[in-house]
Amino acid sequence: MAKRRYPKATPSFRRGRSLARRGLWGVVAVAVLAGLVAGDRLGLFGTKSTPSASAAADWETYDGKTFVVSRVVDGDTIDLAHFDSVNNKKTTRVRLWGVDTPETVQPNTPVEWFGPEASAFVKDTVQGRQVRIELEPNKKPRDKYNRLLAWVVLEDGRLLNAELISQGYGYADPRFDHHRKAEFAKRQAQAMHARIGLWQHGAPPKDLPEYYRNGRHKLPK
Repeated sequence: MAKRRYPKATPSFRRGRSLARRGLWGVVAVAVLAGLVAGDRLGLFGTKSTPSASAAADWETYDGKTFVVSRVVDGDTIDLAHFDSVNNKKTTRVRLWGVDTPETVQPNTPVEWFGPEASAFVKDTVQGRQVRIELEPNKKPRDKYNRLLAWVVLEDGRLLNAELISQGYGYADPRFDHHRKAEFAKRQAQAMHARIGLWQHGAPPKDLPEYYRNGRHKLPK
């Protein structure tokens, strides 16, 4: 019986076959990678990392503990000299609960009225010193930027968050609920009436934060 003869593969045919093989291997690689990612999220390769687990770790690591302030970012934001496992950084960035100081370092935002004074006050108060961190009960310990949200207690027992408001360096932030919200509103009203700090010229609308200027929140009286 005569041997069947097959047509000789042309260069273009061989190139097409090679591309098809590469495409198939690419699909297989993507599928394997997707499976590995899904398995990792399900905890098949070790302990599953979840937001609740991360929050619990933050409570264990920070609440009631004492740390040295390595840097003052601005009036309401500081860095602690402690490794942050969530962000994999040498320091932990803390955003103070319940107080909002004028901006000094926010990109594309001009330095706001009394912002430098607020930053200077915080530097003089906590830079290089020990503070005690307390977390707000029943709230997530981090904000959307993964900064730790905290109450910062000074060495003499005073609360930095409250001092900023009482001495006119910051606003009682009305945008978020916490257990000191009414107290902070009262402190702000007292600072306004005394015309101290950022209230020394009253409350010119141009100097107020956007959430007061747009009418979403009213100044405490």
